[in-house]
Amino acid sequence: MKKLIITTFLLVAIITISKSQEVIPLDTLNWNMNAKSYVLENYKGNNAIYIQQGYATLRGVKFLNGTIEFDVYLTDRQSFPGVAFRAHGNQSESFYLRPHLSGKPDANQVAPTVNGISPWQLYFGPSYSFAYDYNFNGWTHIKIVINNDKGQVFLDHSKKPHLSWNLKNPVKEGEIMIGGSFAPVHYANFSIDKTKTELVDFNPIERQPIANVIPTWVVSNKFEETELDNPANIPSIIKSRKWLGNISVEEGTAANISRKVLLRDGKKGNTVFAKTIINSDKSVLKLLNFGYSDRVVVILNGKPIYRGTNKWRTRDYRYLGTVGLFDAVYLPLKKGKNTLLMAVSEDFGGWLVTGKFADY
Repeated sequence: MKKLIITTFLLVAIITISKSQEVIPLDTLNWNMNAKSYVLENYKGNNAIYIQQGYATLRGVKFLNGTIEFDVYLTDRQSFPGVAFRAHGNQSESFYLRPHLSGKPDANQVAPTVNGISPWQLYFGPSYSFAYDYNFNGWTHIKIVINNDKGQVFLDHSKKPHLSWNLKNPVKEGEIMIGGSFAPVHYANFSIDKTKTELVDFNPIERQPIANVIPTWVVSNKFEETELDNPANIPSIIKSRKWLGNISVEEGTAANISRKVLLRDGKKGNTVFAKTIINSDKSVLKLLNFGYSDRVVVILNGKPIYRGTNKWRTRDYRYLGTVGLFDAVYLPLKKGKNTLLMAVSEDFGGWLVTGKFADY
């Protein structure tokens, strides 16, 4: 009888461990494939899936908190393999690798997706990436621990986290996806353990905020960027806009337009106005330092005074288009109320605007 009790206990323990770990076979029974192509095969000793240009979404599992683990077999070709989690609607959180940037400070990335846009041009630097020398002759192990609004990344079975960060979207369960873009990559040994939520020495690197940055902007509904090509159209474009409300600066750096506007909703338009009002006690020339992504037309009191581009790779092949106070314009303010509009256009990487007056 004693042997039977022990045997029964061990069986229950094994079943409990198996359920908590939730090891997920990489097959079409458990994953919904949305990729240019994929191959299920045994690769370098593991049952694997080879995904090109797209994602595999885990069927029937919603994830809120816990530990996600999997292996990837990397090459030095440009690719962005990784995992998205808490995916629902147009929102998600993600971690992905940049193996072609092995050893560089941006060899990987954590970032939210906000209304269908991943704003890595805002969430950049040591708060969201870390240097790592990747192995191109074996499997790389990825472990991500999520606990409410906090996350940690561990690579290659490290006991200490390589990155701790604060998640940016509201805490809400959602789907899990693996995959990426550009060169294809093998994935293997995918598992989830929803019981493992313990963080290790959680100490995220905080970004230093920009002092006296303009804290909020009022954002309009979208319109086609090409409407700005003729300056004579600007008064009618302004008049026909609907104003959707305020967007606030994040990271102490820039406001994220995609918090308020959905870029890819099937309707025409890739541009919005971000508006701020400047009250001046006299006529004066005032310097505004500002930033944007991807393109901007600056309009003061209905007149265009600046046009620029800050898009990825527009200035050289490694130019990232990250947002900051990298541009400046002298504003000829009149006495009284002045309306400053930033017509900001977006392709990808972050729909962003920021500004600060030079003398306060």
